[in-house]
Amino acid sequence: MTLAWDDNSVGHPLTLIHIPDNQVIQVKTPQNEGYTGLQIGAVNQLAKRMPKSLLLHFQKHSVVPKKKVHEFRVTEDALLETGTCLTASHLVAGQYVDITGKSIGKGFQGAMKRWGFGGQGASHGASRSHRSLGSTGHRKSPGRTFKNKKMHGHMGNKQVTVLGLLVYAVDPLNNLIAVRGSVPGSKEGYVFIRDAIRMHHWKHNQALKLPIPTAPESLEPPPAEVRVTPT
Repeated sequence: MTLAWDDNSVGHPLTLIHIPDNQVIQVKTPQNEGYTGLQIGAVNQLAKRMPKSLLLHFQKHSVVPKKKVHEFRVTEDALLETGTCLTASHLVAGQYVDITGKSIGKGFQGAMKRWGFGGQGASHGASRSHRSLGSTGHRKSPGRTFKNKKMHGHMGNKQVTVLGLLVYAVDPLNNLIAVRGSVPGSKEGYVFIRDAIRMHHWKHNQALKLPIPTAPESLEPPPAEVRVTPT
């Protein structure tokens, strides 16, 4: 993460995301799979480090083996040809995106750290229960602890999606984008980026006239200057 100041002297906490070697591997069509989608791969991988089943999949579509593969649902007018490269220029400064990643694992944690409980009193006879979660159920009726009760346990290392992050800047030369706010996961982790699904963010993106339908000619390398969201 880093910090950037706009023309109005307002600081914006930013997360820099690198988009390395993204490429369309397979196109999902209603005739074959029953829906429309794109299978995208990122980060080139050595063939000797790939399972044979995946290696044959990449060879079938004439694509360099990738370390990470993810599928995105798209409309029929946004389908791309197999092998098309996706760079930072695919995103536009000022649009909103949703980012999915795996949160940092914290291991086994108590209820106070895991769920933000306030703990119990530290006086009036309280003995070794200052960080206890308190009651976990009822007495004779129903005589059990309900499912999904917030208790101590494994914290983190789960898939988390952050909605409505603003693409603050796009750097086509270094293939970087800067989003305002934090994203799930640790440094050097992998995240999945999609167009925002909330209605007010979706309407905002539509007003920007994004390159939809996506076409190969719209993905040509643009000028190398950094484009920043207007303030």
